[in-house]
Amino acid sequence: MTGTAPITQDVLTLPRKAPEGGKPNLIGMTRVQLREALIAQGTPEKQAKMREGQIWQWLYHWGVRDFEVMTNLSKDYRAMLAEAFEIRLPEIVTRQVSADGTRKYLLRIDGGHEVETVYIPEEGRGTLCISSQVGCTLTCSFCHTGTQKLVRNLTTAEIVGQIMIARDDLEEWNIPGEPRREDRMISNVVLMGMGEPLYNFENVRDAMRIVMDGEGISLSRRRITLSTSGIVPEIARTAEEIGCLLAVSFHATTDETRDKLVPINKKWNIEALLGALREYPRLSNSERITFEYVMLKGINDTDADARRLVKLIRGIPAKINLIPFNEWPGAPYERSDWERIEAFADIIFKAGYASPIRTPRGEDIMAACGQLKSATERGRKSRAQIAAEAAGGAAGSAGVSAGVSAGVSAGVSGA
Repeated sequence: MTGTAPITQDVLTLPRKAPEGGKPNLIGMTRVQLREALIAQGTPEKQAKMREGQIWQWLYHWGVRDFEVMTNLSKDYRAMLAEAFEIRLPEIVTRQVSADGTRKYLLRIDGGHEVETVYIPEEGRGTLCISSQVGCTLTCSFCHTGTQKLVRNLTTAEIVGQIMIARDDLEEWNIPGEPRREDRMISNVVLMGMGEPLYNFENVRDAMRIVMDGEGISLSRRRITLSTSGIVPEIARTAEEIGCLLAVSFHATTDETRDKLVPINKKWNIEALLGALREYPRLSNSERITFEYVMLKGINDTDADARRLVKLIRGIPAKINLIPFNEWPGAPYERSDWERIEAFADIIFKAGYASPIRTPRGEDIMAACGQLKSATERGRKSRAQIAAEAAGGAAGSAGVSAGVSAGVSAGVSGA
């Protein structure tokens, strides 16, 4: 199926306004929205663009949260801002640090809901894995996040806020009066946490435009990777309106197997997905598509699977990330043996494709690929309940991606 009808879902997306009784949050406003909000509070239109630029730099270049610190604005103007607006980020509930240095943040957002964000350090760089939904839209049978039902989409502010909180924790903001920092703890961002980003397209797009803005957080599009299960109608739109790198939760080489692992395949099968991906590098000028392939013992890890994978992606600039399955309580699958993973990778490599085997990170704090899930939601369920839900997903309930990946190198070019 290759339909182009607009994607609609029965999910709650919060409007771009303050919560009941609160002030509008400047975090998450686009430049245009910020300017319009300032004009609505009495800023003359001729001054609004300048004021917008000043405030933008304070928020996203310096990481300032106190209007009083914005000293290039007059005292009266700062008072007006404090009266009319707020600067609000998600709240850190817990912060866990793995033995390998991986950091996992459990964040509370509006409505008391919780999401997880993971930072993975490497030598000379670091990747932040962020979430786009509370829970997940559909249920992939091998993914722990998929056992938590979707609650709602994250707002633009909640998506950007994850990056800002991590920068706080890593003390990465530029310092007023000092040169711009060139050493970046967060060098790359991957939309591979909780949720399917393309089912929250507008908020993800606006958040990434804020992150890519050269006068703020200033990450280039080649430092941002969006992972999707294969929401075909939104793939071209991603190229045109975001232009970041793309990773695809592929995981199988036949429709029969992918229907079970990633049930969105029943709507947009492998042929339809690959058709959209063949156009993506041309549309976005991206260098390569990253195919994410979780290695499941006896399910998708044979030599025949490897050869089919090479044949399927022929003609697509690509690399294949092989992901050893990260087990979770009640998981219906096992990780492929290491020798089997290496043999699979060797077939792909000899066919001319990069086939890195992702080193699991943060397993001891449940921060690895496919393991993210709200701690409170996880705590409410017994092991038997989780196993039962996983079995239901494996039976083929409508599911979507591994979407969750705290992996460090998933499609990130390092350019």
